[in-house]
Amino acid sequence: MAVRDPEATRARIFDAAVAEFARFGIAGARIDRIAGEAKANKQLIYAYYGNKAELFAQVLEKKMLDLAVSVPVDADDIDGWMDRLIEYHATHPEVLRLLFWEGIEYGGTEELPHEYERQAHYDSKVAAFEEAQARGVITDAIPATDLLFMLVALAGWASAVPQMRRVLVGAGDEDRARLRASVRAAARRLTAPTD
Repeated sequence: MAVRDPEATRARIFDAAVAEFARFGIAGARIDRIAGEAKANKQLIYAYYGNKAELFAQVLEKKMLDLAVSVPVDADDIDGWMDRLIEYHATHPEVLRLLFWEGIEYGGTEELPHEYERQAHYDSKVAAFEEAQARGVITDAIPATDLLFMLVALAGWASAVPQMRRVLVGAGDEDRARLRASVRAAARRLTAPTD
């Protein structure tokens, strides 16, 4: 008889849920498919995570935490930070897909599950930008919240809409390198301190 490993089962469920939600969104995801892919039963998924919306919220929360740990904000090195953010999204496209699905499901006005925790996470990033603005490292002509939002959008858009990147910019390695350099240049201009 096989020995059960609850942590391994949770990890399989989580990985299967990431793939399912990234592909189908909240409404289109099916617990049956997650259970099948994870080789776990549905009741176990509900026991571990509650309902499907809560499972999605926990998946996105963990993926966002991984992003924050992997690519901390670095206002003292905008080029390096943008490179790391672009690379992260290129190698983890599921994060942006999950965010898009969340936007489709909840829109811009409905409160998100775990929104308070997410706001606290963003507040720390904004505080890093505000501190850099106070030191004169980056511009204070644009509010830190807006500046962070624009830079994150610049870094992620090519991974969020790869078909548009391919059609407009090209699909080759040289095209991607040129776009990355252009994004870094745009980020430098956006953040350059005013004289």
